[in-house]
Amino acid sequence: MSETLRMPTLQSFGSLPLARVSLDRGGDLRSTPSLIDELWGAHNARVMFIARGLSPVVNGSLLLADSATVKRPVLTVYLGRTLADDPDHGGIPAGTHLLLAVLDSVDPGILDEDAWVGLRDAALSLSGRDAGIFVQAAAIANWHGKHTHCPLCGALTEVVEGGWVRRCPGDGSTHYPRTDPAIIVAVVDNADRLLLGSAAAWPTGRFSTLAGFVEPGESLEAAVIREVAEESGIEVHSPQYLGSQPWPFPASLMLGFIATAVNTNQVPDGVEIADVRWFTRDELAAAVSTGEITLPTGASVSRALIEHWFGGPLDLVPAEGRP
Repeated sequence: MSETLRMPTLQSFGSLPLARVSLDRGGDLRSTPSLIDELWGAHNARVMFIARGLSPVVNGSLLLADSATVKRPVLTVYLGRTLADDPDHGGIPAGTHLLLAVLDSVDPGILDEDAWVGLRDAALSLSGRDAGIFVQAAAIANWHGKHTHCPLCGALTEVVEGGWVRRCPGDGSTHYPRTDPAIIVAVVDNADRLLLGSAAAWPTGRFSTLAGFVEPGESLEAAVIREVAEESGIEVHSPQYLGSQPWPFPASLMLGFIATAVNTNQVPDGVEIADVRWFTRDELAAAVSTGEITLPTGASVSRALIEHWFGGPLDLVPAEGRP
């Protein structure tokens, strides 16, 4: 392989903020017809609340209420069993069942409205266990909110299998939560510069790695090559998978890649992407430290890709440049 086609040699990601396993999801229990009835009010069951993407947080932890003290809502989902003892929630022991109460709106009777926060805002401040629970809860609640009727006949579906399946009473069809795969890619050139783009809908100065949904009948690698070319005019080769995490806004699974550019004459598509720029590490550090550009939240795969290439956290970069 020629020098101009040199591949990057980055290691795969470790555990990403929203990809931390926190519960045994209890798939073996979901088929129990009376599962929710048996658990609601049981001494070994706790309840998490979610309303339009918001959940109550107390002292940096999710509010997990004793199910015996909570009125059961119309929609309840079985999330699973805790894997370890939890001193942060009043000593909840391993094996405690967790139920999700999906509410139509924030309930100040449960906790003050100001204490209800979204996953984007809370992800980095929550423990790994709570962040994982919040991701799972947000994803399944989003699915229920958008898939209330049968796509075949239009009938209102009923919730079964502990909240993980919706069944049509009319034609008997069953419908499962969907996840939309999306690739997100750090593009580097032969000089080890990083390509970042600014979406047309974003505030001036906000940059991120390029991303897009996988199309029907398309491999992940093909999606990387196509999306980068469509958005920036850059041809890339040999996409290398680095890691993934759920992104329930509303139902994505972000799959992170790095790929090497064949050409460097970038041209933004002018529709989705308004600007595309190459950065050396020193240039990126300077632009971030002066506020010239802003980067995605630390909970995102994009930020992980950027800092993986950079070699460390960009929030620790001093004003005069790289550490």
